[in-house]
Order: sequence, then structure tokens, then C-alpha cells
Amino acid sequence: MPGDGSPPLQGSLVSPQQCLQLLSNILRELDSPDTSFMLGQQLLPGGDPALSAALRQAASLQHALEIVCRWPSRLLPLLRPRLHLADGQIVLYWTDSHGAPGLRAALVEMHMTALVSLVRWLGGQRLPWRFCFNRARPRHIEQHEVHLGGELRFDCQLDAMLLDAGCFSQPWPNGNADACASALAAAGQAGQVPSLTDALYDHLLADVRRSPTLESASAAFGISPATLKRHLARYGTHFVAELDQVRTHVALYLFQSRRADNEAVADYLGFHDAANFRRSFKRWTGLTPALLRAALAT
Repeated sequence: MPGDGSPPLQGSLVSPQQCLQLLSNILRELDSPDTSFMLGQQLLPGGDPALSAALRQAASLQHALEIVCRWPSRLLPLLRPRLHLADGQIVLYWTDSHGAPGLRAALVEMHMTALVSLVRWLGGQRLPWRFCFNRARPRHIEQHEVHLGGELRFDCQLDAMLLDAGCFSQPWPNGNADACASALAAAGQAGQVPSLTDALYDHLLADVRRSPTLESASAAFGISPATLKRHLARYGTHFVAELDQVRTHVALYLFQSRRADNEAVADYLGFHDAANFRRSFKRWTGLTPALLRAALAT
């Protein structure tokens, strides 16, 4: 099954699992707090000739982010960037494409640094990004401050980069929309099959109001529930964890962008009542909805 974590086909380059193992080896051997950030500076514009050329000619931040999010498997295959605009701000958040919980912190640092570095290089200035991390605050954050800036927030429920939307369409000094379009035409279609967890996230997000189940998701993919469970286990995850992640992200959006109350979010996510939703939300996040809303307001 494509994207299920199976060994790569004959003649392919490097599988995601091989790449993750290589990254793990590098981090272990170098044993330095700045390794992930330094690696991130080398990620973009990437090694794909056409897409690299397109990124170098991007006319604005909007243009660059749309390219990165349209061709994630060819530019940033280990984490999936997801772009959302709401409440006058850009939100770019990251989901795991290939099941690497032990490397999650390093991968997030790499990918955030990659985008910050690319945008500063192409735009000619450092933008006032704000960063959210789905992890406890590390003992030392000096490298985060050096490579990302001082607007850092930990113990969040997702890994995300935020920026005022006013920066989104400002023209970049060396952008060339025509040259970028030509490079994208040469790149062809998005092409590569998404990973199983990426495809499942997309499916659950589209179906979240209908209370998706393992059975409904496996039917949508044309496989049995047992097969889907087995494939997810290869990624170190399971269906309920993936569904809880999507529901958490949707609830965060509704609380933050729509100022929804518990009853509205419970109804949107298909819960019978707000009390049941509150219990589930605390299980997903470790916080009650009230505490989460208070944290979002600070």
C-alpha cells in the first residue's frame, strides 16, 4: 500500500524511515543543542530542481507558503505543513507524516527554522513570527531564541507558527511571478502519494462532524479495519490517537477563531452534550476547555 511505511521500491532514493534513522544518528553523534536548527537552515529551498527554482522566485510570503503546502512530500516530507488564515493572522501548523514521536521536537525545530530562514532570505527581512510548541518548555531555550526569535510559547496543543496576516501578500524584492509559474509548470502535478497519517488526518478533518470511526475510515480507504490498524501501528500510532488530534485542532480553531462556547464545539464535533465533550477534551489535552480558553486569551 503506498504511503503505508513499507520498504521503498527498487530504484527509489531514500525512504522516510531511512531518513528518520539517519537524522537520529546525526543528532546522537553530534549531541549539540543547535544541531536541529543548523540542519533546518539547509532544508529549503530544497533539492527538487523545479520546486527549488519556484521557491527562489516566489513573489510573496503567500506564494512561498502555498508552494510548500502544495508539494510537501517533495519539499518537507517528514512533517506536513498546514496553512490556515483566521482572525487576521496566518497560522502554519505541523503534523507528523511518518510516525517519529521520539524525534518530534527536533523535527519541529528543523522545519520551523527552515521556513524562517527561507522567508528571511527571500523577503529580505526577519518577520515577527510567534511560535507555539506542543511540548514542555526545555531547560535551555537559547538556540530557539537565536534561530527563531523571542516569541516562544510552550505547553501548547499543537506545533505552529503565527504571523499577522498583513505580511502575507507583501511583495518580495526579488520575486518574479512569471518565472515562478514556469518553474511550477515544470514541476508537474503534486504527484506523490501522501503518507497514511497525512491522508487519514485529511479524511478525519473533512469528516469530523460525522463522528468518524475506524470502520468508516477504513472503508473510505478501501481496506479492512484490521489492515488500517496494522498500518497505523507501523507509525507508532492508532486510530483513536489520530482522531483525538484532529478533534483537538478543530476545537482549538473554534475556541480561538469563532469564540465558540463548549456547547457549540460539542455540537460541531458530534458530542451529545457539553459535559461529555469537557471530559473528552481533558483526556485529549490534560486541560479543561475553560483553562484552555484562558490560556489562549493570554
